[in-house]
Amino acid sequence: MFHHKDFASLILSSMVLMMSLWLGGCTNFQAARSTPTPADSATPTPTPLKTYYVSLSGSDSNIGSELAPWRHIQYAVDHVKAGDIICVMKGVYNETVTFHTSGSAEGGYITLQSYPGQAPVIDGGGLPVSGETGLVTIENMSYIKLIGFELRNLNGGGVKQAFPAGIWIKGHGDHLEIRGNRVHDIQNSCEECGAHGIAVYGRDAAASLHDIIIDGNEVYNNKLGWSESLVLNGNVEKFVVSNNKVHDNDNIGIDLIGFEETASDPSVDRARDGTVTGNLVYNINSYGNPAYGKERSADGIYVDGGTNIIVERNTVYKTNIGIELASEHAGKNTSCITVRNNFVYNNTQVGIAFGGYDTQRGSTENCVIVNNTLYNNATQGDWGAELYIQFDTRHNIVKNNLVYANKARRFIDSWSPVMTGNQVDNNLYYAAGGGKNGKWIWKKKTYATFASYQKATANDAHGLINLDPRFASLDLPDLHLQKTSPAIDKGQSLPEAGPQDIDGQPRVQGAAIDIGADEAR
Repeated sequence: MFHHKDFASLILSSMVLMMSLWLGGCTNFQAARSTPTPADSATPTPTPLKTYYVSLSGSDSNIGSELAPWRHIQYAVDHVKAGDIICVMKGVYNETVTFHTSGSAEGGYITLQSYPGQAPVIDGGGLPVSGETGLVTIENMSYIKLIGFELRNLNGGGVKQAFPAGIWIKGHGDHLEIRGNRVHDIQNSCEECGAHGIAVYGRDAAASLHDIIIDGNEVYNNKLGWSESLVLNGNVEKFVVSNNKVHDNDNIGIDLIGFEETASDPSVDRARDGTVTGNLVYNINSYGNPAYGKERSADGIYVDGGTNIIVERNTVYKTNIGIELASEHAGKNTSCITVRNNFVYNNTQVGIAFGGYDTQRGSTENCVIVNNTLYNNATQGDWGAELYIQFDTRHNIVKNNLVYANKARRFIDSWSPVMTGNQVDNNLYYAAGGGKNGKWIWKKKTYATFASYQKATANDAHGLINLDPRFASLDLPDLHLQKTSPAIDKGQSLPEAGPQDIDGQPRVQGAAIDIGADEAR
C-alpha cells in the first residue's frame, strides 16, 4: 500500500490514477522501436481497457490499483482478462510467470509490461528448473504482449533433463509480441545440456504459432549448451524478428529451424514466411562451450531447415559463422531464403555459408544472397572463407556482394562438387594489399587468380577484381561507401535486392544499384 503525507496529495494521486485509466494506463509506454506487424495480422477491436499494478510493496489481497497494487506478477496474470494491462513497478521479483489466459481479437491483448520509466526484474536465482522452465512461459495462448522486463539468472545446473529459458513460447497461438526485454544469464552448461534466451517452439501440427513479433530485445551473457540464444523452431510462421541485440553468448545467435520433429507433421515442421531484419549480432562463439569443446561453429544468424524467410539489414560480427543457410537433416532442405543488404565482418571462420556442413546433411535450394558486404572474415586462419559453399547446393543466386578479404585472401571456398545450377556473378572482390591473386576454391579445385577462376568455372563473368571499395573507415570498421567508391552503380538491378539498403534508404538512386549493402548516394 502506498502512503501519502496529506489529503491533498491523496486527491492529486487519485486524479492521476483516473486520468491514467482513462488513457489506458501505461499503454503509451514505448519500450521498443516500432515494427510493423506481419502483413496479414488482424487488428484487435478496441475495447475499454483496465490497468492493474504490481509492486514489491503491494499485497495480493489488494485490488490491484496503482494505490493498492498486487504483490506478485503471477497473481496479476491469473486475474486479468482480454484487454487488460499489467504494469509492474521496479524491483526484483523472484518468481516464474506462466500465462493461463489469452487475449482475443475482440477483447484485445493482455499486456504485461514495466511501469513507465522503471525497470522491473524477473529473477530466477535459486528457483528450481524441471524440464522446460521459463522465467516467462506462454503456451497455447494468443494476443499477449510482454514488454520492458529484465529476465535473468535461471540456471539448469548442468542437468540434461533441465531446459531453462528466459522466455518460452510453446504449442500453438497467435498475435504474440515480445518487445524491449533484456534476457541474460540463462545457463545450462554441460556436454548434453540446452538452454535458450528466447524460444518459440511450434509443437502443434494442427495449429501453428503465427503472427509473432520479437522486437527490440537484448539477449546476452547466456550459457546455452547445444541450444540457441533466440530461436524459432517447428510449426512457426508469419513472424518478425527485428531490432534485437544478441551478443556474448556461447552458441548460435538467431536460429530459424525445421525438421527436428518439434511438430509431428513434417510438412509444417519448419519456421517459415518470416523476416529477420535490423538485428545486431556479435560475440557469438562456441569455443569452450562444453557441448562443442574447441569447435568454432556458432552462427550469428542460422536458417536450418526454414523456408520463405528474408534476412535483411542485419549487422553480424565477431561470431564464428556470420550467416548460414543449411539443413542438418538428410533429405530435407533450407529453401527460398533471401539474404540481402547485411554487413558481415570480423567473423572467425566464415562470412556467409550455405549448404550442408558435411555429406550426411540436407540441401540448400533456391536461395538468394545479394547485396551483402563482407569484410575481414576467416580471421582464425584455419578454415573458412568470405563465401563458404558446402554440400548439396541447388539453384542459388549469389550476386552483387562486396567481398573484401584479409591478407589470407580467402574469397570463396566451395569444397563440395555436389551442386546444381548455382549462379555466381557481379560480385566485387578485393583483398588487403590489392592485387588479382587470392584463393577461389570451386568444386574442390583451387584457383589462385581471378582470371583463372572465371575461366574454369564460368562464374563472375561480370565480376570485378582489385577495386578498393573505399569504405568510410577500416578502423571501426564503417562499411558504408565513400562517394568515390567504384562499387557505386556497378550492381545488377535485381528485384531480390529489395527496396531499401542497410540503412533503410532507397535501394535504387542512380543509374543502377550499388554493389554491397550500402547505397551510397
